[in-house]
Amino acid sequence: MVDAQPSASSSRRYRPGAALGADILMFIIFAGGGYYFGYIIGAFAGFLFALLLTFALSIRVRSQWNRKAVLRLGKYVGIIGPGLFLIIPFIDSTTATIDTRVISTAFKAERTLTKDNVPVDVDAILFWQVNNPEHTILNVQSYYDSVLLASQTAMRDIIGKTELSAMLAGRDMIGKAIQELIEERIREWGINAISVEVRDVTIPNELQNAMARVATSDREKQARVILAESENLAADKMLEAAKKYETDPYAMQLRALNMMYEISLTGKNVMVFVPTETGGFAMPVPFGVYGLKDIIAKREAQGQEPRKPGKQKK
Repeated sequence: MVDAQPSASSSRRYRPGAALGADILMFIIFAGGGYYFGYIIGAFAGFLFALLLTFALSIRVRSQWNRKAVLRLGKYVGIIGPGLFLIIPFIDSTTATIDTRVISTAFKAERTLTKDNVPVDVDAILFWQVNNPEHTILNVQSYYDSVLLASQTAMRDIIGKTELSAMLAGRDMIGKAIQELIEERIREWGINAISVEVRDVTIPNELQNAMARVATSDREKQARVILAESENLAADKMLEAAKKYETDPYAMQLRALNMMYEISLTGKNVMVFVPTETGGFAMPVPFGVYGLKDIIAKREAQGQEPRKPGKQKK
């Protein structure tokens, strides 16, 4: 678990009281100087000039999502924004603007070796947000570029510790690991890494072809195993059916009729019926098998040797 970061409200706020006092002092100086040299008209003119100059030099306006740090003679005094603020002219200065909205940064790692020494190109997006502008101003020079560089190095570290198969199968886990490593590195900058989304993992073309061949071989292997299992199951069922046909000649006759019906469905097959002895049935069962058995049994009962298939006498 990542430690909770302090919110933006924990930053030291800029107090405009000193700026307001400096503005009043400037009014007095210019108005008093004008009165001293030009009486009432000079005092009024000096007051207007001081008013315009003060507002021109001290007024600052920040948007709802922007923050700025104020330095007084080089020392940090607080954060201004959003809204209208006054600073002391020539004494206070403001630094770069900090955007507190969620920012998306695209980054990539090219030709990075995985744990099993496979070069890959990985593209990802980091969603991050500044939640403590004070730390961002004081602890890092260019926070945007620093976050980008930290993301790239974190991605390379995670890729070097992960195998290619795990990277292709679990992009969510890779993104989570990269996010945690980025969060650990940018924690002191007042920035929170919200999430990392891995967009694409690219491998060399020759490796893609090899992986495709391996996948095809595995599919063929599984298909052959499934076919063999199916044939084994079908053979068992056929043996069970044969036992039923052997004990029940009527079932065998119905099966023969069904086979003839299936053959005649197309209308393109020619069937020729050979008359045989059927032992009482109107049609051979199936096609004279039982009739042939009866003939063999009768010949054995009469003492004749049954004719075996082979060379016939001319």
